[in-house]
Amino acid sequence: MCGIVGYIGKREAYPILIKGLERLEYRGYDSAGVALLNEGVFSVHKKKGKVVELKKLVAHKKLLGKVGIAHTRWATHGIPSDKNAHPQLSNSGDIIIVHNGIIENYLTIKKVLTKKGYKFYSDTDTEVLANLIEDIKKNTKVNLGEAVRLALLEIDGAYGILVLAKDEPDTIVVAKIGSPAVIGVGGSKTNPEFFIASDATPIIEYTDRVIYLEDREMGIIKNGELTIKTIQNKIVNPYVHKLEMKIEELEKGGFEHFMLKEIFEQPEALHSTIRGRLIESDGNIKFGGLEKFQKELKNLRSLTVVAMGTARFTGLIGEYALEELADIPTKVEYGSEFTYRKKAIAKNSGLLAISQSGETADTLNSIKEAKRKGMLTLGIVNVIGSSIAREVDAGIYNHVGPETAVASTKASTSQVLLQIMLAIYLGRMRGLTKKEGQTILKEIQKLPELAAKTLKNSDQIKNLAKKYKKIEHFFFLGRKYNAGTAMEGALKMKECSYIHAEGMNATELKHGPLSLIDENFPSLVIAPMDSMYEKSKSSIQEIKARGGLVIALTTEGNKELEKIANDVIYIPKTLEMLTPILAFIPMQLFAYYIAVERGNDVDKPRNLAKSVTVE
Repeated sequence: MCGIVGYIGKREAYPILIKGLERLEYRGYDSAGVALLNEGVFSVHKKKGKVVELKKLVAHKKLLGKVGIAHTRWATHGIPSDKNAHPQLSNSGDIIIVHNGIIENYLTIKKVLTKKGYKFYSDTDTEVLANLIEDIKKNTKVNLGEAVRLALLEIDGAYGILVLAKDEPDTIVVAKIGSPAVIGVGGSKTNPEFFIASDATPIIEYTDRVIYLEDREMGIIKNGELTIKTIQNKIVNPYVHKLEMKIEELEKGGFEHFMLKEIFEQPEALHSTIRGRLIESDGNIKFGGLEKFQKELKNLRSLTVVAMGTARFTGLIGEYALEELADIPTKVEYGSEFTYRKKAIAKNSGLLAISQSGETADTLNSIKEAKRKGMLTLGIVNVIGSSIAREVDAGIYNHVGPETAVASTKASTSQVLLQIMLAIYLGRMRGLTKKEGQTILKEIQKLPELAAKTLKNSDQIKNLAKKYKKIEHFFFLGRKYNAGTAMEGALKMKECSYIHAEGMNATELKHGPLSLIDENFPSLVIAPMDSMYEKSKSSIQEIKARGGLVIALTTEGNKELEKIANDVIYIPKTLEMLTPILAFIPMQLFAYYIAVERGNDVDKPRNLAKSVTVE
């Protein structure tokens, strides 16, 4: 859950590396560091805190070198500190490394190296790998690339690494298992340069040609030439992808924070999600990535949705749609639990993995386990070329553009919509009629406009945030489709504002949680005019009868709740299954504005990282 950046070429490396760290800071921000190799000497600078603290540290230093590596950290082994920040040096200072991931057997290797006289100055597993590479290189007299390869044969765990050696200034080595690594190919044949990073965001400014390393692959860049091989030493002929991302998508565009920008991008994001995919004449959906598996999809008898965090909550919404429209028994599991459960896998069962980044380690492991069990694997992913996108049998891209803020917004509403579209697609293979499909498509087409209309209430939400900013506890409650919506609303509040919030199905209220209600424990109740409205209204009355405060989120035109609730938020009328998409928006704004009122760094919440690439 860290960001790595590397450069080798004819330019000065530092400006490229530091800008790359800023682009990747969403992946981790408890410390940062940079190392440059110039005239046989490493220049290493590390600092606890965000990238801006590193920039202050080196502001008056002359940092030279046309090869370098850099890192922004989310701590796993060792507390955030200067000594635990990356890059990490070997004992001799001849090897330096940055690392994203966890080395599971580092203690065993550390004991062996300690007996050989190696000393350790940090609490990290990464320093162990640096010394292991040094030990192999010194004792076998091989070059850096081969030393790294041999070292990785002894490693268990997940990693994305960049390695430099003081005596090989023309070489940089990158390797990965589990954690992502992308190589950007720039320059010309006579003047090549290479950019390496955890994802493409630091690279797009310099080149649109990238290579995504697969698990157990490594790249050795030496004398301007790139060689890709497996850790078992088999040469690989890589495919060079062309990036479609635009640099403007990575800027704030006049908004105070990326999160607010991405909330307001949702009308366009929803439009991009449906663009070219609705077949109105047939009441159906077109998913090009699924066409190859028509027979298998038609024969599906059950579906398991795996995801973590926000993506899992969208799966709880999709579960209703898939059963209602496609008549496929569906269950939602934590990606982390699916891998380790003993489970019965029925014939013609499928797995749907949902991940914004496409790098979520738990979800990726679930896919690998499902494939071992013979399940058809599908994916909903936003990041093109990501690990999950490459691992599944067939997939659907969100196409909503980069999401930089740690708290997911536009990707999550897109995930809900894509699952409903998938339910229509599978439903039309079964009992869903053309007319029923057309009715839903007609309402889906309105969503971008309805989302824009919902965003016009942002000033009202901002005022509500001022009213509730000092509250320390919150319930988010919903029924049926909006039970998962409530859980997502609570997660946003936790992530951004650090307020304790619980999201649950409102039917659970009477079975224990109601005991917590008092005048200091408000509830946001999602109560649109749908099949659950009367039940939701009863929950509001139960809370009010016990002195609790209620914010009701309901459908435009419903004035009834103004007489019961303390505050009311309105969303436009739509189909019941589509209400979560619109309900997400005011809850995102509410969490955002409360966080701002409380002085929090909204884009980089404490203790969190955007892409969870370790278990």
